[in-house]
Amino acid sequence: MKIYVCVKHVPDSAATITIREKNQIDESVTFLLNPYDEHAVEEGSRLKARTEDAEVVAVCVGKEAAGNTLQSALAMGADRAILIKTDEGPDSILTARALRAAIEQDGKPDIIFTGKESIDSEGMQTMFRLAAALGVPVATNVVTFSVDRNNARVECELEAGVKQLLEMPLPCVIAAGKGLNKPKYPTFMDIRKSKKKEIKQIELDSLPIEKPVARMEILELKPAVEQRQPKELKGPPEEAVRQLIELLINEAKVL
Repeated sequence: MKIYVCVKHVPDSAATITIREKNQIDESVTFLLNPYDEHAVEEGSRLKARTEDAEVVAVCVGKEAAGNTLQSALAMGADRAILIKTDEGPDSILTARALRAAIEQDGKPDIIFTGKESIDSEGMQTMFRLAAALGVPVATNVVTFSVDRNNARVECELEAGVKQLLEMPLPCVIAAGKGLNKPKYPTFMDIRKSKKKEIKQIELDSLPIEKPVARMEILELKPAVEQRQPKELKGPPEEAVRQLIELLINEAKVL
């Protein structure tokens, strides 16, 4: 079984992000494997452990530094990796096409795992675009997963605690949510062994990708500013409720 895991190289959410030139960030901060993608790698590794003749291949589109993220995926259990190298920041349209081209060039996928979103752009589009490009079904925010020879069965978490049960034929794309598993972080020996695993580099421009007729571009980045001010509601419960309702009507404007 060919198991592909698509991962992204993202800034550490604990880092202090500095904006440069209106639409870029200072990339001297720490980057890491997108946290949602950790669940994707873990599930791919678990599937391999219970499947004969299975291989897990991690794939990433990014700059050369993204090799560090692929190294993390290898330490978590991927067998080898593919870096689609580009100095640009491709949008989800081009990223999905690059992933498709690299995967099809490498082999025939039986299942593809991704995270449900990336913590930097939070676009939540790449998995859908990739599935559309491959002509296969997709499920996102998956919290339970099982598979047999022909089908995958998943439970997806929707809004307000609602869950959706889906059965999809293989191959398919599974976008992992946090509830899917608890990633097993690599030991020192896992990290040492990962250094011997292959990371194949492919130039983005070398892939047979049809040029998109549309594209997305980041025009400007702005730091998030917290403007809310806490207010203490005083008095007996009835008075506190009255004050809360007034705040929801006049300030929050949600009633």
